Amino acid sequence: MQFQHPFDSEFTAPIIVPFRNAIFLSAAVSYAVSVCAEKIFYGAQGSDEPFYPDCRKEFYQAFEKAARLGTCQEITIQAPFSDMHKSDVIKKANELRVPLELTWSCYLDEAKHCGKCESCVNRKKAFQLAGVPDPTKYLTN
Repeated sequence: MQFQHPFDSEFTAPIIVPFRNAIFLSAAVSYAVSVCAEKIFYGAQGSDEPFYPDCRKEFYQAFEKAARLGTCQEITIQAPFSDMHKSDVIKKANELRVPLELTWSCYLDEAKHCGKCESCVNRKKAFQLAGVPDPTKYLTN
């Protein structure tokens, strides 16, 4: 499924950390094997696919194959949000009463979200599109 990104027409290079999700998935695979887990749930969202190659289905499906080859375990990587926009994920989280005020999007290391970086801007827009009040504490609006 191809998404038209509802936010920025493109993400700028400063917020893209190449291959970052491969590092996270590697740690998840290692941990899963150590606790005899067979499934890893990966939070990649469909609205990120055009901008982040390591959020694409082809990537995590290939990573699943590599994990199986590298561990001799039948590890499965599931990405339940891969066909959803961020706003749809927020709607679902709200329905499930997820404490969204405890989630983090900002790329800066502050006590509160900065409110200005692309991740914060996209977060604000996703809450707005979802029609869900944004409980996030921002340094600036």
